[in-house]
Amino acid sequence: MEQRIGSSSQPLEGAGFDPAFVPGLTSPVTEEPEDTKPAEEKDVESEDVESEEAESEVEKQETPADEEESSDGPVFEASDRRAKIVADHKGVRLALDDQRCEFRWDEIGAIETESPRFGKRYTITVHTPDRRWYPIEIEATARARFKEWDEQLDAVLDAYFDENAE
Repeated sequence: MEQRIGSSSQPLEGAGFDPAFVPGLTSPVTEEPEDTKPAEEKDVESEDVESEEAESEVEKQETPADEEESSDGPVFEASDRRAKIVADHKGVRLALDDQRCEFRWDEIGAIETESPRFGKRYTITVHTPDRRWYPIEIEATARARFKEWDEQLDAVLDAYFDENAE
């Protein structure tokens, strides 16, 4: 009788164990790994990147920082120790710890707010037209902030959000 050492079970396959199993979920694999490219191609690519970085630095110097951030319209901003939301003329930006996402106004289907009956966590949910939603909770210093935040967010939505964009 022959015995095997180790596990006799086969490795599991599927989306639960390998995100690449679902088509379109991960980016397509490049033809060759970067370290197998000839040295000449690497040099050309690094020169292109360096020249693009230099051009963007020049553009930043020529364009005043106020122009990028300037807008006469209302701005909503709320944050706590972990989460942050900013809504202005560019759109809505959410951040939680080291994760960030940004939505232009034409990418937003609806914005929903919820203030709890008890507690101090204010929830803002950004809904997209393709039926996805992105909630974020901001912990307020006091429950009185909920009304202030609602008013500020309403002013931003009235100014920038166009429900009839489609």
